[in-house]
Amino acid sequence: METEKATTERIGPPLIAGEREMLRAHLDFHRATLAMKCDGLSDEDLRRQSMPPSTLSLLGLVRHMAEVERAWFRRAVNGEDVPLVWSEEGDYQTAYDASKSTRSEAFEAWQAEIAHSRRIEREAESLDVIGHQPRWGEDVSLRMVMLHLIHEYARHNGHADFLREGIDGTVGA
Repeated sequence: METEKATTERIGPPLIAGEREMLRAHLDFHRATLAMKCDGLSDEDLRRQSMPPSTLSLLGLVRHMAEVERAWFRRAVNGEDVPLVWSEEGDYQTAYDASKSTRSEAFEAWQAEIAHSRRIEREAESLDVIGHQPRWGEDVSLRMVMLHLIHEYARHNGHADFLREGIDGTVGA
């Protein structure tokens, strides 16, 4: 069984920077943290579930974060009418089922969504750009979206810490 080499480079956010640069750096730091938690693991390890009844796995988290990136940046901020990556019916839970997924499938989708997110953020006039979150039925600023994504990654990276430790004993970030 082939495993992936540990190759993720993670750059710490600056201690002093403007608001946009700081948000961008923290978001990229958390994206890299999730990738690091998956470094060196086989597809089978990445699909390993936590504990019953939870079906949570590292690969499921990667797939979920692809959906999150898409939902917030492409759909909410950019107003794109695109379905979710893994569910045309809009079921966010589908992404968590990584039982038949592979590293390459999940990571390609996640990295593609991150590229879209970075482009949308970079092209936005300011953090005050307003989009619409259809699930909430509310307007949202790009600033709020970036903060929400940082929160979402931080929360799930905590899950990833426990999942990784359960797989091979690796702790820390």
